[in-house]
Amino acid sequence: MLGKISPTGKRSGPGSPSGLRASHSDRDRTADVLRVSAGEGRLTAEELDERLEAALTARTVGELAALTADLPPVTATSGKDVVRIERVHGSAVERVGRWVVPRKLELAVRWCAVTLDFTDAVITHDTLRVEVAMRGKTLTLVTRPGVVVDTDGLRLRHCVVKHLRAEAHPYTPVALRVELVGRKTHGRVVVRPARRTFARRLLGRSARLSTGG
Repeated sequence: MLGKISPTGKRSGPGSPSGLRASHSDRDRTADVLRVSAGEGRLTAEELDERLEAALTARTVGELAALTADLPPVTATSGKDVVRIERVHGSAVERVGRWVVPRKLELAVRWCAVTLDFTDAVITHDTLRVEVAMRGKTLTLVTRPGVVVDTDGLRLRHCVVKHLRAEAHPYTPVALRVELVGRKTHGRVVVRPARRTFARRLLGRSARLSTGG
């Protein structure tokens, strides 16, 4: 009987060449499994970082297989598809720090501020669709290089959009596209880059001085 296909694409079973040198494709397939599993909540952000680092430096197929031995097989459609947030007249809704970005986020919120901070978010998909049904307060999206936000699909009523774009290298690849759709009534939508810390401002100043800028 043929063995099952492992996340690295190699056949498992008796006589499996676990000592075979891993290829770039083997490492990429393992990384995909790890990202999808993190999106399903099977791995924490810290575990994902550790295993991705190990996958990128793995030398053999056996080392890669060990990284996914406790995870189920995944398909192209696997992953946490929908996260829904409902809140009325409550505390602010915040997704900050090392949170895992799903494929779709439904915001059913009234009179509660919402912040989606992608500065340190774990990105497991290339597109996030945010379906907005929000009334009042401010919807804030904090970006980082490689994260772009599209507000064209958002219907506004008594609401304004403030989109601040950071200076980015023209060749920065797009890691995540955030699509805002639905309706926002009253309040504001703010899209802005992360604010630089004091240490980062000093580094930037030092770099300009060293180049005579």
